[in-house]
Amino acid sequence: MIDPRRLRVLRALADHGTVTAAAAALHLTPSAVSQQLAALESEAGHPLLVRKGRRVSLTPAGSLLVEHAHVVAAELERAQATLDGLASGSAGRVAVAAFASAITQVVAPALAALKERSIELSVRDAEGHESVRLLLDGEIDVAITEEHRATERVTRFPLYTEPFDVLLPPGHAVSGPVDLATLADEDWVVTLPGNPLRDVVEMACRQAGFTPRIRHNSDDFRAIEALVAAGAGVALAPRNAVGGVAIRRAVAGVAPLRRVVAAVRRGSEAHPLIRAVLEQLQR
Repeated sequence: MIDPRRLRVLRALADHGTVTAAAAALHLTPSAVSQQLAALESEAGHPLLVRKGRRVSLTPAGSLLVEHAHVVAAELERAQATLDGLASGSAGRVAVAAFASAITQVVAPALAALKERSIELSVRDAEGHESVRLLLDGEIDVAITEEHRATERVTRFPLYTEPFDVLLPPGHAVSGPVDLATLADEDWVVTLPGNPLRDVVEMACRQAGFTPRIRHNSDDFRAIEALVAAGAGVALAPRNAVGGVAIRRAVAGVAPLRRVVAAVRRGSEAHPLIRAVLEQLQR
């Protein structure tokens, strides 16, 4: 019989790639993770891992077991939600991670209303791609992220959509909506590699017929706006993510969009506390 607790260790290894990183995510020692994985291989009756230096990859049997582990985890979430529902679950704490402008747009307004219902939010500032990792690791209950960052392991609830605007330094000659092609010779300020919003910017530029000449990087849009205002280059930023330091212009034609969703681990959406938080965030 396979111990479902060891499936959680296997999922963490699949997510993080090394025993050390999986151990950190699970708050275990690397030796404890290695022992759990060895025991799981014995229970499964198949080799699950191939070790390559410090990294570990999954065998076909390991990959198949991870897929089953996702299903088991979702069912356990549903079971816990059902039991909590029977116990009413009318009060408690829910951990939420969101990027800064989403905290401003939806989390902070929801916080006061939820507090009146004896539901306390624990809020963590995290970029969308980071919040999904925290969600899957069990560190938080709700992740506010970009729609395309969610996986089949989560359930998504739409919150809002916002266009990207062009940020220009003071005194820039462009007025009115900006054709991105006119910025082909400019230096660009963009988010760091791995941030999904960098992909949005690069794709928008490619569709306009050029590859942006990236000179500066930051995942903080306040810093991006400050760099643009200082004359370091131009940028694309979600409308709600910036203030008024740099010149802001709409994108001519079809602007790229950021679709913001609240994501929860699949199965946990039935939990009465999480359901109440999702409803208030959407409201």
